[in-house]
Amino acid sequence: MISIRELRFAYGSGFALDLPALDVAARERVAVVGPSGAGKTTLLNLVSGIAVPDRGRVTLDGTEIGALPDRARRRLRAASIGFVFQEFALVDYLNAEENVLYPYRVGAGLRLDRAARDRARALLADFGLGGKTRRRPAELSQGERQRVAIARALVTRPKVILADEATGNLDPANKAAALDLLFAQATDTGAALLCVTHDHELLPRFDRVIDFAELRQAA
Repeated sequence: MISIRELRFAYGSGFALDLPALDVAARERVAVVGPSGAGKTTLLNLVSGIAVPDRGRVTLDGTEIGALPDRARRRLRAASIGFVFQEFALVDYLNAEENVLYPYRVGAGLRLDRAARDRARALLADFGLGGKTRRRPAELSQGERQRVAIARALVTRPKVILADEATGNLDPANKAAALDLLFAQATDTGAALLCVTHDHELLPRFDRVIDFAELRQAA
């Protein structure tokens, strides 16, 4: 589902990311660990098409995402990728339900119908937010905002789920519930799950753990 070959990406600041190869299969649940500043978030940005490699290929379900023009990458991201951002990236003026449904506002070809609305409400209920669907982000706690962000990543039933510290602000019970939903999505829809985490207690639940420092040293 995700395939990277001979990738290089550099910022103007001098930071450069080199990866020889990385593959994540459909339904595979992969955790990425490593020191801060190693480029783990940059990896997720490259897989999602937010960033484009300077060299090499990032392929998503057979499509080389870096070769697409910006508009096509945005369409692909909205339709096929669920991204849980580390800082949530919720829209301040939208309520919780509207934030979960935000991909339908920006994704050409995504149909905002009753089924999508029902799915959004069900996800919020699964996260214990059924009574807070009309609250805006400023009216929610850190953990509640994180759960809204996870629900948004799952609502379109994407082919690829990317999570950047998705459980970092959650208490143990909600952390377990979040992982259960992420894993269930990967199983039910055949999605590949790539999750950056510093929480080593979670690692036994994943199919595979990648040490990002070792992966980069192989380049």
